[in-house]
Amino acid sequence: MKITKSKTKEMVLTLTVNIVNGDYIDKVSKILRDYKKSVAIPGFRKGKTPMGIIEKKYKKPVLVDEVYKIVQESLYKFISDEKIKTLGSPIQIDEEKIDWDNQVDFQIKYQIGLAPNFDLAISKKDKLDFFLIEVDSNMIKKYTDDIAKRYGKMTNVEKSINGDLVYCKINQLDEKGGFLKNGISNDATVSMDHIDAKVKKRFIGVKNGDNLKIDILNAFTNHTDLAAMLKISKNEIGNLKFKMFNFQVTNISRLEPAKLDKELFDKVYASSNIKDIKAFKNKVKTDAEKQFMFESDRMFKNDVVNYLLKKVNLSLPDEFLKKWLIQTSKQPITMDLLNSEYNMYAKGLQWQLIENKILEEFKIQVKEEEVSEYAKKMIISQMKQYGQSKMEESKLNEIAKNILDNEKEKKKMYDQLYDEKTLAIYKKEFNLKEKTISYDDFIKLASKKNK
Repeated sequence: MKITKSKTKEMVLTLTVNIVNGDYIDKVSKILRDYKKSVAIPGFRKGKTPMGIIEKKYKKPVLVDEVYKIVQESLYKFISDEKIKTLGSPIQIDEEKIDWDNQVDFQIKYQIGLAPNFDLAISKKDKLDFFLIEVDSNMIKKYTDDIAKRYGKMTNVEKSINGDLVYCKINQLDEKGGFLKNGISNDATVSMDHIDAKVKKRFIGVKNGDNLKIDILNAFTNHTDLAAMLKISKNEIGNLKFKMFNFQVTNISRLEPAKLDKELFDKVYASSNIKDIKAFKNKVKTDAEKQFMFESDRMFKNDVVNYLLKKVNLSLPDEFLKKWLIQTSKQPITMDLLNSEYNMYAKGLQWQLIENKILEEFKIQVKEEEVSEYAKKMIISQMKQYGQSKMEESKLNEIAKNILDNEKEKKKMYDQLYDEKTLAIYKKEFNLKEKTISYDDFIKLASKKNK
């Protein structure tokens, strides 16, 4: 058996595999002899079927199977031995139809796509902006207020204001304004934040026992919430003949925010021993900055991807890859669909090649013990959120092991660690210019970049 290579197109190699009789005949003959011993042919006792009949019935499929087995094994060994970096997998070229009944020697040709050779050459000449989100006093106040509300309690009040929950008995009305016979009658909760602005005004200032006649469709534009309130399906809403309802107020609840005191500080940050409002707000600011850093990092990584894709500008064997995608697709794919989605696929493949190059050049690896420690840190972090600061080492190891026994979760952690390590490389190797912007400006910038 012999394999020869020739470059017929840019970034595409043709591999010609020549198979002669001696490469396969012994294996084919052995399989046929085994068939003779084991198969039952009508009219012959088991093991007594003439070899001529066995060959007539089984030789061709056995020959085809064995030849292609040899070809595939030899092909991939050749690619490995020659250190050929490929994209996709080999595609057979059907230049000449093989006469399996009469040929004893075979020539089978394949095309392989070649991965591009390239250099990254990342240096301080590569300049990128790194956007830091400013946590100002207004944002700190908003976060502090949100925490106070989250740990607050509901109290009953006599008269409603904006933001209250108004509990009502609702009844469907007929054309004369009376209760509709066999109409909808439910208990409902009206949230000020989820009703039309004009209708909201009518619910402000109400007291227990007050009655309001409301056009239900004008008041509640979210049909999912409306269907839940009326206890009907969303499809039935459009068929409502009578849309006016009487809302009788039965109770009014108001969220009283928690006081910013030591009791609240201990609930929110159990292990931090925060003693006053100033320290509490500083902690809120620090946590917000950490959270926003994730957003900054995400934008920066996207900028790195786009920058390197443009800088490296990798060429791909597009024609070959399109053929390969069509052949290997689990679902039938048209050329029109392929062409419409190919650019996205090509961009993803280009980045995969660049990222692999980064991992190789900077010797980025993730070890098993690193994943284990990462899992433990994640568990401890989650415990702290629920006010637990300590756990026995044996119990911690047990929980971490259970998590990592899940291959999906394990892979996710490997990917997260690789992301962290590559991000550190980007920050070190690129020339970063830090720019502090407001959260609103950051959102606008992110939207612009994503267009």
